[in-house]
Amino acid sequence: MPIANATTATSVADPTQALYHKITWKLIPFLCFCYLAAYLDRINIGFAKLQMLDQLHFSETAFGLGAGLFFVGYILFEVPSNLVLEKVGAKVWIARIMITWGLLSACTLLVTSTTQFYILRFLLGAAEAGFLPGVLFYLTTWFPTHRRGRIIALFMIGLPLSSVIGGPLSGWVMGHFDQVSGLRGWQWLFLIEAVPSVLLGILTFWALPNHFQQAKWLSEEEKAVLENELQSDEASSPESKQHFRDGFFNLKVWMLGGIDFSILLSAYAMGFWMPTFIRNAGITDTFHIGVLTALPSVAALLGMLLIGASSDRHRERRWHIIVPFFVGAAAMATSTFFTHNVVATVTLFAIASAAIIGAVPVFFSLPATFLKGTAAATGFALACSLANIAGLVSNSLMGVAIDLTGSSAGALWFFAGCLILSSGLVIALPAKLVNR
Repeated sequence: MPIANATTATSVADPTQALYHKITWKLIPFLCFCYLAAYLDRINIGFAKLQMLDQLHFSETAFGLGAGLFFVGYILFEVPSNLVLEKVGAKVWIARIMITWGLLSACTLLVTSTTQFYILRFLLGAAEAGFLPGVLFYLTTWFPTHRRGRIIALFMIGLPLSSVIGGPLSGWVMGHFDQVSGLRGWQWLFLIEAVPSVLLGILTFWALPNHFQQAKWLSEEEKAVLENELQSDEASSPESKQHFRDGFFNLKVWMLGGIDFSILLSAYAMGFWMPTFIRNAGITDTFHIGVLTALPSVAALLGMLLIGASSDRHRERRWHIIVPFFVGAAAMATSTFFTHNVVATVTLFAIASAAIIGAVPVFFSLPATFLKGTAAATGFALACSLANIAGLVSNSLMGVAIDLTGSSAGALWFFAGCLILSSGLVIALPAKLVNR
C-alpha cells in the first residue's frame, strides 16, 4: 500500500516523468527482445563453429573470414537502410529487416562449402543492416537528449541478454538435437534460433507506432507534452544539423565511427570467440560452455545499466566512456596470461564486458546531441557502418592469429591498444556539446 501511494504521488507531482515511464514500458521491452533476437542470430555462429569446422572441414581462417563477411553486407547497406526507414517508417522497415534476417539465418543450416557460407553471411549482414541505427534514430523521436543514456541502455540490454539466454540455449540445442531427423546440432541451432526473429518481425506491425502522434495509447494531452519536450530539447542545441550532407560530411560523425570501431573490435572478439576461449581453457561440454559464456554477458548487462544511469544522472558522457575503455583494455590484455585457467578467463572477460559493452549506450547517446532529422538518421548509420568494419577485422585477425600462432594473445593486445587510442577521440569531442 505505501508503495502504491508513493507511485501515485510521484505521478501526480511529475506528470512528465510518468509519461516517459509509460512510453518506456510500451516501447523498450519489445525493442529489447528484437535486439536480442537480432544479436542471437548474428553470434550463434560462434557456437555452431564448435561443430561446423570439423564436420565441414573449415579452417579457423575460413571461419573468421565468413564470420567477418557479415559486416561487409552490413556496412554497404546500413546508410541506405536507415534513410529508407526514415521515409517509410519504423514499423514497416524494422519488420522487413527482422523477417528477412531470420529466414536467411535459418538457411545457414544448408551450408556445405565455404563459398555458400561466405554468400549467406554477406546476405545476412545486408538483411540486418539498419536495425540498430534505425532503432537508435527512432528513439530520438520519443526521448530528449538527457534521457537517452538510460533509455538506450535499457534497449541495448538485448545485446548481453542474447548471450545470457543464447549461450546455455545454444549449448543445449547442439548437445541434445545432434542427429535428430538427420540434422546435426549446429543445423538445428540455426533453425530454432531463427524463429523468434521472424515472429517478432510479424508482431512489429502491431507493436510499433511509426511516430508518437500515431500511438493510440497516448492521449492528446500526453502527445502535446511530448511534442513540447522534444521541441525544447531541439531548441537547447540550435547548432544541430538536419540534412543528409550534415550527417555524412561531419567530422564528429567520423570520429564517432572510429570510437565505435574500437568498441566493436573487442565486443565481437568476445561475442564470437568466447566459446572458443572457454573450450581452450579446458571445458569441453557444449552446455557448460554455454553457461560460462553467459557470465560475462550478465556483467555486461549490469555495466550498461549502471554506466548509462550514471551518465544521465551527472549529464556527463566523455569520462563515462574513457574510464570503461581503460578498465576493459586492461582486463582483456591480462586475460592472455591465463588462457588455461577457466576461472580467470571468465572473470577477466566479465570485467572487460562490463566496462566496454557497458559504455555502449553512453556512446550511442552522442550523435543526436548535434544531429537531428535526416542528418541524425545518416549520422547513426554512418557511424555504425564505419564501426562495423571492425567485425571483418576482428574475426579475420583472430582466425589468422590462432592459425599462425596457436594463440589469440596478439589479436587481443591489438584490440586493447585500439581502445586506449580511441580515448583520445572521445576527449576531443566538445564537452559543452555532448554533456547535455
